[in-house]
Amino acid sequence: MSTLEVKVLRKTQEAEGIASYELARVDGRPLPAFSAGSHIDVQLPGGITRQYSLCNRHADAQAYRVAVLRDPNSRGGSAAMHERVNEGDLLQISEPRNHFPLVHAVRTVLFAGGIGITPLLCMAHRLQAVGADFELHYCTRSQAKTAFAAEIAQSEFASRVHFHFDDGAAQQKLDLKQVIGRSDAQTHLYVCGPAGFIQYVTEGAKGLGWPGAQIHVEYFAAAAQDTSGDRAFEVKIASSGQLVRVAPNQTVVQALAAAGVEVLTSCEQGVCGTCITRVLEGECDHRDMYFSDEEKSRHDQFTPCCSRAKSPVLVLDL
Repeated sequence: MSTLEVKVLRKTQEAEGIASYELARVDGRPLPAFSAGSHIDVQLPGGITRQYSLCNRHADAQAYRVAVLRDPNSRGGSAAMHERVNEGDLLQISEPRNHFPLVHAVRTVLFAGGIGITPLLCMAHRLQAVGADFELHYCTRSQAKTAFAAEIAQSEFASRVHFHFDDGAAQQKLDLKQVIGRSDAQTHLYVCGPAGFIQYVTEGAKGLGWPGAQIHVEYFAAAAQDTSGDRAFEVKIASSGQLVRVAPNQTVVQALAAAGVEVLTSCEQGVCGTCITRVLEGECDHRDMYFSDEEKSRHDQFTPCCSRAKSPVLVLDL
């Protein structure tokens, strides 16, 4: 995967525990174009790679902007960004990728939970630019924890944004039934934020009759898994016939690496899709937050960074 060297032009405290970073190429040339919903991989101090959504206007090619929540349960990524990345530092990033694209719709409703505002802010800019019918519902714990509030208030789409604070009055809290009502074939929903928030919106929407095809989701982290019942299984490399045993406390990626077979990874949680591998035979135990239920039911691809096997053997297209 090709990388770009960028410089941190500006680091800004956007809200309690949230900082944004403006990144530009060291040589001053424009960065690759991107579409709303895109993210980049950022290589951090300590050899960590993390994905961050681009939250500036999609037409901005001179600089990228990402925002990062300082997570007290950080596995190293957010801590490194907040504590070790500063203005003037050089970073290696990937070109933008988009697993959360906007689709054409008569009406679009965006639901942001906390730091989930990042891709949806870019979407709001795009929808406003093309004159689309949309609204953004932004849910946070409090005004103090609401990133980009002043920027949104000054934007051209300010009247389309509705803020919902956990510590606010009951009448301003998100009421899904009032916001989206029954299913509408001409409307698409986009949801990003913590897993609990995503579950609340998606299950609520489905309960109101909304089909999964009209609900688009992006997770920042995978939900915790119960691994107490994990058992050993084998993966077979189709190109060589090599059988690799995966121990109960081992990921497929780890087992393959020990056998000399490298699979490119990034998030290691089944969120980003970097490690997706085709499955030729066998039944997968999907534990990712990337594939839809329909895609998982086909058992023709999986994320070896976290997913496992229900069958004794998985034959992989490697």
